[in-house]
Amino acid sequence: MSNLTITVDADVLKRARMRALEQGTSVNKVVRQYLESYAGAREAQLSAVRDLMDLSRSSDTHAQRRWTRDELHERRG
Repeated sequence: MSNLTITVDADVLKRARMRALEQGTSVNKVVRQYLESYAGAREAQLSAVRDLMDLSRSSDTHAQRRWTRDELHERRG
């Protein structure tokens, strides 16, 4: 595991520590979880797009139906 040094306003850090304490965790753990989520978000999005494209390719309905512009923009009330 690597270390990371960041600069944070003292008041922000104090409030973050208090909130983390209320939640039974630490600022370090909150930041680590956020970074893990942030780093994995792009891969999760790409995976979802791949799944959608695979589903689209496996479906034969898209070749059978052509939508008109009016149908695509139809509003239901």
